[in-house]
Amino acid sequence: MGAAPHPYAACHCTSRVPFYLSQAKQHDIIKAKQIKAGEFESMDDFTKKRIQKIMDHYTENAVPEHVKSQMKISYKIRGNHVTLIEERQAFQSDKWVQLPVAQFRMDEKVWKVYWQDSKGKWHYIDDIDPNEDFETQLKIVDEGHNGMFWG
Repeated sequence: MGAAPHPYAACHCTSRVPFYLSQAKQHDIIKAKQIKAGEFESMDDFTKKRIQKIMDHYTENAVPEHVKSQMKISYKIRGNHVTLIEERQAFQSDKWVQLPVAQFRMDEKVWKVYWQDSKGKWHYIDDIDPNEDFETQLKIVDEGHNGMFWG
């Protein structure tokens, strides 16, 4: 008497996706598993270029001319995350120190805003409603949201 067939044996794929899921569902699950911890699925090229254009314009105009030698605003895009960064010149040094201000994350076609704690962990700000419009979220952060972002 042979061993009972494995429940995943009906699936002709190497992943552990139950055989009773449709092929499309299996593909979605396999694709999701391919994104490892710490990695992010990227936004589409059109959205990325639009965000870069918005952020380039914002960062060029965010700091008054008379303090640009002491402070800069920059950003980084990683997957579906856009991190707004304040840079200040280090004390008695030519180096610049980067301080994350906020992070915008696209999640199911809406942008959510996060803040970073002293241990580097990001937390969702639940009193800023998710919004499909990135510029609306950027404006909320720019205005400070009750002093949360700009010291």
